[in-house]
Amino acid sequence: MTHLNAAFHLMPEPVTLSGNGVSLIPLEPQHADALRDAAHDGDLWTLRVTSVPEPGTEGAYIETALRGQADGHMLPFAVRDDLSGKVIGTTRYHDIVPAIARLEIGHTWYAKRWQRTHVNTTCKLLLLRHAFETLGASIVGWRTDNYNFASQRAIERLGARRDGVLRHHALRRDGSVRDTVAYSLLAGEWKEVEKHLEYQLTRHAH
Repeated sequence: MTHLNAAFHLMPEPVTLSGNGVSLIPLEPQHADALRDAAHDGDLWTLRVTSVPEPGTEGAYIETALRGQADGHMLPFAVRDDLSGKVIGTTRYHDIVPAIARLEIGHTWYAKRWQRTHVNTTCKLLLLRHAFETLGASIVGWRTDNYNFASQRAIERLGARRDGVLRHHALRRDGSVRDTVAYSLLAGEWKEVEKHLEYQLTRHAH
């Protein structure tokens, strides 16, 4: 029998996580303009395989995230570059299931200029460390569009395991139905992945 960490039975609370010049801060309604500006860097809402809010819908996007937080199954963050103080994207815990110590990381996107930098590796390191070491998660999952190959490569670079494909699983913004690729990382695999992410960040710094 698996014994779950009792700490996870406490609902995750809003928190600020910081490291390597990046901070994950609780997402709030006043971040709408900053998310709009970040999404305009690359016209990210035009990408078929992402869920970036279209111009003018940032407020509703945040409202939905905060409703999920109030309902107990999400914890959304704004991603801030500490040097400039600018919000450069967003990410969140979602599908939080305290009874089995499970959560997923998703709804992640960054302004184009911050893609393929240290930002995503840093955010994942902070989120995974908090999930496993503070919240007591037994498993962390990810899901992505079957045609979002960049996301799949990024998740695999973290050291997550590919669990499989959910066929005909969810609607895209254009009305088509996607297959969803699922990944996960177990608590017992975390420390090795932590070392891997720290190594990647050290290499990037040089």
